[in-house]
Amino acid sequence: MDGAPRDEALERLDVLVGEWAVEVDFPGLAAPAARSVFEWTLDGRFLVQRTEVPLAEAPDSMAIVAVDPETGRYTQHYFDARGVVRVYAMTLADGVWRLLRETPDFSPLAFRQRFTGYVSDDGNTIRGTWEMSNEGSTGWERDFALTYRRSR
Repeated sequence: MDGAPRDEALERLDVLVGEWAVEVDFPGLAAPAARSVFEWTLDGRFLVQRTEVPLAEAPDSMAIVAVDPETGRYTQHYFDARGVVRVYAMTLADGVWRLLRETPDFSPLAFRQRFTGYVSDDGNTIRGTWEMSNEGSTGWERDFALTYRRSR
């Protein structure tokens, strides 16, 4: 194994690295600006995302993105201030960032979740939407939207 799939996958994550101001669009709630920082850790083998949201309905969180060394596939491990732990399959290709949770992990799966974010051509804005699908449903409903704007 020469590490090529992992190295290529890690390089693609560079578009996320930095500090971002995050606009949160929760239905029916006026949300103040949030902050999210992406940075490398452990010799650049993992990408950590820390997000602070000054809104009681939205917990602060931390996520760690890992890359499978053989396939280059991403997994995002999510943790938040409520004690919630989740695992998402992740892709980042052609300017589209996707997260998907369809199977139970560390918490029961009462609903499926997915995020789709579109990275601007200059890499300084990401517009995305979280969606959910309740157990037994085949359709997806918008949960909330996020707009990331690079601040550093």
